[in-house]
Amino acid sequence: MLKKAYLEITNVCNLACSFCHGTARKPHLLTVEEFRTLAGKLQGKVEFLYFHLMGEPLLHPELSAFMEIADELGFRVILTTNGSLLGKREQELLDAPVLYKVSISLHCYEVNQMGMSLREYLQQCFSFCRKASDRGILSVMRLWNQGGADALNEEILGQMRNFFSEPWTDTYSGSRLAPKVFLEWGQRFDWPDLQAPEQSGSYGCYGLRDQVGILCDGTVVPCCLDADGGIPLGNLFEQELDEILNSDRALTLKHSLQNRRPCEELCRRCGYAGQKHY
Repeated sequence: MLKKAYLEITNVCNLACSFCHGTARKPHLLTVEEFRTLAGKLQGKVEFLYFHLMGEPLLHPELSAFMEIADELGFRVILTTNGSLLGKREQELLDAPVLYKVSISLHCYEVNQMGMSLREYLQQCFSFCRKASDRGILSVMRLWNQGGADALNEEILGQMRNFFSEPWTDTYSGSRLAPKVFLEWGQRFDWPDLQAPEQSGSYGCYGLRDQVGILCDGTVVPCCLDADGGIPLGNLFEQELDEILNSDRALTLKHSLQNRRPCEELCRRCGYAGQKHY
C-alpha cells in the first residue's frame, strides 16, 4: 500500500509563481464523475489523497463534493494551496471531517499580486490556521530559506510572531507555532526538466515507493514533480492501479530509484531529488 497519491483535481492556477514549473497541458477541472472514478480506483491502495500536483485546488467549485466522496471512500485529504482563496473557501474546509492537513505556500506572495496587501493575505492565512487547529486540522505554512526574498521572509516572520506568540518549539524542518500549526522552511530546487543537466552522484526518491501522481486527465506519473506527464505509466481512467504499477516501465523505474540509479532520463534531471539525495 502506498502512503499517498497526488490526485490533481485541476491543473489551473490563479497565480504564476517563478518557483513553480507550471504546465503546458490543456487546462482541465475534474468533474464529480471523473473524481469518483479515479478516487474509487485508489481506494485501499493509498492512505492519503493530496488534491494537488499542479493547479490551485481552492479554485475548484466542486471541492466540497470531492471531500465528501473522499470521506466515503475512507481517505484522509491533504491540500496544498497558495492561500489566496482561503478567505472564500474557509468554512468549506473547516467543515470537512476528511481534511487532515492544509499546506500553505506563503512564499507565493514574492512574485504575485493578489489584490490584497501582504498584511491582509497573512492575516487570512494565520486566522485560518488558528481556526483549523480548533477543528483538529494540521496547518503547515512554508517559506523558502535559500534563494528567496530575505526581506519578505523577515516581514512575514515579524507578522507571524505578532499573531502566534513565542516561544515556538523547534522541529526538524522549522517550528511549531501553536497546537497543530507549523512553520516549515523549504529549499529552492530545480524541477525535473529534460533540458536541465543531469544530476551528479547517486540518489533515489520516493516516487513509486510511497507515492504516485495522477494528472487530471488520468495519466499516472511516478511522483508529484512530473508536471507535464513526462513519465506516463498508464491511465487510471482506462486501467487499474495495480496493472499500471506492475508494468515493466514502472517496476524498472521503482527498482532503479531504490538502487539510487534512476533509469528515466527525466529523473536524472530532477534538481529536487539530486539536492535531497534520498
